[in-house]
Amino acid sequence: MKRIEFHDRESETKEIRDILDSEPSLITFVYGPINSGKTTLVNHLIDRLPDDYNVFYINLRGRFITNCDDFIKVLFDVEREARYERIKKFLKPVAAVLPESYNGIPIPKDTFLKLFKEKEVEDAFVYIETVLRAFYESGRSPLLIVDELQVIGDMKSDGHLIYKLFNFFVRLTKELHLAHVFVISSDSLLIEQVYSEAMLKGRCRYLLVDDFDYETTATFLNGYGVTDEDVGVVWKYCGGKPVCLVELINCENREEKAKEMFTFRTGELETRLKLVKELGAEIMIGDKRCDVHYEKLVSALRMFVSRDEIGMNELDEISEVSGQREHSLRGPTYDDDCATIAA
Repeated sequence: MKRIEFHDRESETKEIRDILDSEPSLITFVYGPINSGKTTLVNHLIDRLPDDYNVFYINLRGRFITNCDDFIKVLFDVEREARYERIKKFLKPVAAVLPESYNGIPIPKDTFLKLFKEKEVEDAFVYIETVLRAFYESGRSPLLIVDELQVIGDMKSDGHLIYKLFNFFVRLTKELHLAHVFVISSDSLLIEQVYSEAMLKGRCRYLLVDDFDYETTATFLNGYGVTDEDVGVVWKYCGGKPVCLVELINCENREEKAKEMFTFRTGELETRLKLVKELGAEIMIGDKRCDVHYEKLVSALRMFVSRDEIGMNELDEISEVSGQREHSLRGPTYDDDCATIAA
């Protein structure tokens, strides 16, 4: 099996490095289609950061989170007794006594149990701020990354937990300039909702990690011996989605595999549209529950057959559930297959 190297994200890499070279002041949303390489890009950068950065990477993917208690557990890296001796002077300062990297925020077990028993998410945020401040004051640069944000999109804790979380992120960035905060998600509608309801105007920025264009796709595939003829086949059925390209590189019959992937994806989308048509669907816009109309949804998707971008004013709010929303719609969220089905 061929080893696949990281490929051609120079502009996104430069943008993130420019952000890290400046004082923390804004939350950075890293967004884009599913499987476009957002997590891969961020992890590639983490591996190449200077030693004076301390990265706390919270990946919510695959974690069983049904309530606030579960979320707090995911946030922290609990220090067990065998390691606790190394940090008995835990915050004097923390950077001088901790290992170089953690997945979550480091916390002694007894402190964690006390915090968890009280079940106050605000206390958890105070603790995290204290730890990040200790790193900052010791000359380190804290970087907090939350991946797969949509996992906690609907979670409530005396109101929506996600909005408390973002108020805390605003404090870390815009108010205290204490740590860079990156939030990764493919759910653009959730990001828009958080932006609106958490009042993030002037407090965040957006970084799009999109699928490859044709030229980048061809260069990537040619680098692994894929012929121009096969490049055309791959592009026809899969476009420039990195996860699909990697899978196809290792296939002998790429056309057959590409058709199989396309058929599977279109089947999923046909099922979704069928469910909307027969059973209906709802979305939340602000605090209002609204019906999704099948005819409007299909009409919106048809617009993407011949166009890559649709201005947000060209669709009503109900139809916009079908699009990948930026300040304009880049999409569709369900990939190019969805437009094919609608056509």
